[in-house]
Amino acid sequence: MPTSSKSTHNVHQAASDGYALASKAYARGRPDYPPEISAWLAGVLGLGDSKTVIDLGAGTGKFTRRLTSTGATVIAVEPVAQMLEKLHAELPSVQALEGSATCIPVPDSSADAVVCAQSFHWFATTQALDEIHRVLKPGGQLGLVWNLRDDREAWVQQLNAIVDQVEGKAPRYATGAWRRVFPAKGFGPLQEQHFSNTHSGPAEDVILNRVRSTSFIAALPEPTRKHIESQVRALIATDPSLQDKEIVTMPYTTAAYNTMKSM
Repeated sequence: MPTSSKSTHNVHQAASDGYALASKAYARGRPDYPPEISAWLAGVLGLGDSKTVIDLGAGTGKFTRRLTSTGATVIAVEPVAQMLEKLHAELPSVQALEGSATCIPVPDSSADAVVCAQSFHWFATTQALDEIHRVLKPGGQLGLVWNLRDDREAWVQQLNAIVDQVEGKAPRYATGAWRRVFPAKGFGPLQEQHFSNTHSGPAEDVILNRVRSTSFIAALPEPTRKHIESQVRALIATDPSLQDKEIVTMPYTTAAYNTMKSM
């Protein structure tokens, strides 16, 4: 079992508060992942029957489904109780454990891969990488995956500007701060691939619930949060690409990174 004595609740405040409040919006507003990610999981991370993978920072299980489809044994690890509860309800057959990146509740050298989907920027530290290194088998893979809004669309740029005005100091992929832990002791070079992706549906889910599911927005005082939501609703009501549309499509890019345990 893990040798770390750190608390499983050693989680950034914006994540613990925001995701506790936004678990329902997260499940509805976050996109799925492109078909190419399945080939990446099998071909690059080597997942399949007889393999074990840890879904670290599993949230409500959005990426967990992709991992189960590989045939591998999946262990979902999540520190926020409300997210873990929703994952339990949606995927009752998956082993879901309370834990964090610095205290993963599995034995040493027990996982063929650890995957962090939409999560690594929250815990990009040498302590977390040491813990991931501990649970990986020799030659095991660490995979990092993010769905990123594609701002080549003008209305997506406007949406990002609305969101960015209240980001504060919350860790985000876009800052690139997570990259500072690489190259990392005990891991090989970081490899990178990108895939196109989209999320289609009612604007309430694809746009508004996506914004609501952003941790630092969910954690805002209610008046500020309502002000952000009103700006998003105004964008939906006035932009020619969105107004009066029953179905809208948010463009995304999916970024996938991997690095192998080298020693």
